[in-house]
Formats: sequence, C-alpha cells, structure tokens
Amino acid sequence: MFGEHHSLPLVLINLLGLAGIVIWHIQGRSRPTGRLIVQILFFTGMSLVLWLAGISPYRLDDAELQEAGMLLAKSARVLWWLHLAWTMIGFVQIYITLNHKPREAHLLQDLIVGVVYLGVALAVIGFVFGAPIGPLVATSGVVAIIIGLALQNTLADVFSGIALTLGRAYVIGDWIQLGDGTEGRVAETNWRSTNLLTGGHNVVVLPNSVLAKQGMTNLSRPDETHWIALAVHVAATQPPSIIEELMLGVLRSCERIVKIPPPSVALKAIDAVAIEVELQFCVASPASRMSAKNEVIDLVYRHCQTNGLSLAMPGQSLFCLPPSEGAEPTGAIVRQLSAGTL
Repeated sequence: MFGEHHSLPLVLINLLGLAGIVIWHIQGRSRPTGRLIVQILFFTGMSLVLWLAGISPYRLDDAELQEAGMLLAKSARVLWWLHLAWTMIGFVQIYITLNHKPREAHLLQDLIVGVVYLGVALAVIGFVFGAPIGPLVATSGVVAIIIGLALQNTLADVFSGIALTLGRAYVIGDWIQLGDGTEGRVAETNWRSTNLLTGGHNVVVLPNSVLAKQGMTNLSRPDETHWIALAVHVAATQPPSIIEELMLGVLRSCERIVKIPPPSVALKAIDAVAIEVELQFCVASPASRMSAKNEVIDLVYRHCQTNGLSLAMPGQSLFCLPPSEGAEPTGAIVRQLSAGTL
C-alpha cells in the first residue's frame, strides 16, 4: 500500500493546490498584484510541505507507486509544477506593469508565458509521469518543421513582430511614417500585425513582416513636436526684408504652433515676378499639423491683404478668355500664359 508517512503531506499539497486555483480564479485578471501574492503564498506552502515531508517534486518514491497512492502523488506534483508556472508568470506580469508598459510588451509577455508553460509541461511529462522526453522533443521538432513550412508567411509576421518589439522601434501611441507615405498613430500591436490610426480616423492594418521591411520614421521621437515647412510666393513689389518681417509677424500671431523652438522665415529664391519664402514652424504633435497649417495660410492671406502685398502668380497659369467679337460662340478660349506676360 501507499506509504503512510507521505499520505497526509500529499493530501495537504492537493488541498493547497486546489484552493490556490479557486482563489486565483476568483480574484480575476484585474488584480495582478493580488494574484501574485496568492500564487506565492500557496506555492510557498506547497513547497514547505514537500520539504518537511522529504518529498521530491522531480521523481516518485517507490512507496508512492501503489494504486490510489500513485494518483495522489502525481496530482500533488502536477499541482506544484502548475503553481510554479503561475508564480513565474505572475512575476513577469508585475514587472511589466511596474514599468508602465503593459501593452507595448504584449508580444514579449506572451512569448515568455509560452516558454514557461512549455517547460513546465515537459517537466511534468518527464519527472511526474516518467515519459521519455527525448523522443517526444524529436517528434515535436519534425512536426514543427512541417507546420513551419505550411505557415511561412504567418511565422514571418510573428518573428517580425517579436523583432520590432525587442528593438523598440516604436511603442503604442507613437506616430510613425512609412517609406510608402502611410502614417498614423500606433493603436495596437499583436502577434501578426500592427494597427495604425491615421489622421483621417481610419485603421490601417500592416502585417509585421511588411512593416519590418519598410523604412520607417518615428515622428514621436525624441518628442511629439514636429517641424513644418510651408512655401509662399509673394509678388516682388516690396523689399525682401519687409516680406521677411511680415511673415515673422504671421508666425508670431499664430496660436496653434509651438513658440519654443521659435519659428523662422527663410528667403529661398527671387526673380522679377516673385519672392519665394519658406515658413518654418513647429507643432505640438503630428496630429495637429493640418489645423496649424490652415491657420498659418489664413494669416498669410490676411496679413498680405492688410499690408498691400500680393501673392505671386504661379509659374504657368491657365486663363479662360471669352471669344472675340464676330467669332463663332464655340466656347471659351483656353490659353496658357507664363507669369509676367500679362
């Protein structure tokens, strides 16, 4: 029969393990700290009972390999290994929570959890049930190769997601711009894809493998401020210094741009018709570019009107001329004129 000196400790370990599972589920996912405390307490209690009774979690004693006693001994060890896995996972979750980056580390957390569960499962199979792990691992390797060949694209997305997460090229909330012009704020990152919330309030789903291959600019680093260069062509009727001062007044009066660093005006080019001016200013975030740019354009127009300046005609323009007298009314005549020929 089953050794009497182990019966009470094994029963106690089973009770502690089951009670820990019940309380662990009652607490729910919203209380990770409380869950970890429960896991540590129950795991410590189970380990203490094992140590005081001289029971090894790695192998079964000869006295335990008996009928009902064997079932009790195996269940106690399985519960101990399960609580060990939960305790390790609890520490990982608390570490991520204390770093205030729970969503950014989602992929890394899932990877660690998977490794912990896989290791515990192999330990239970080998130590508790005495099954040979070597052939099982070899068979699993062959199966993994077959699955990997069938899921190449999906696995490419998975490993690209892991690489992007470990490299920390971006985090949730960053505004990024891809090489093809796509840009938006990172709303979610999972195993397969990254979701961007664009300025048009649309969600763009990008496979991680595609994202990893493209050139990417993180507009949120080192901070959210973003520079904008706006070209303006002013008729060459006033000295460039007066136009420069006028445009600086436009930028100083704009309420939707950042004043530090201060905006600036660059005189880019001049000819007989126009002076090209570039307004350089900074906005608080990429999301506020449109509203700030609209305000600057409106203020440029108002200041030019107030100070007697005219915006220059573009280099080439299309004018619709009415038909001359006596001609057939076949429609307007479209003539292409270059600036300065009026």
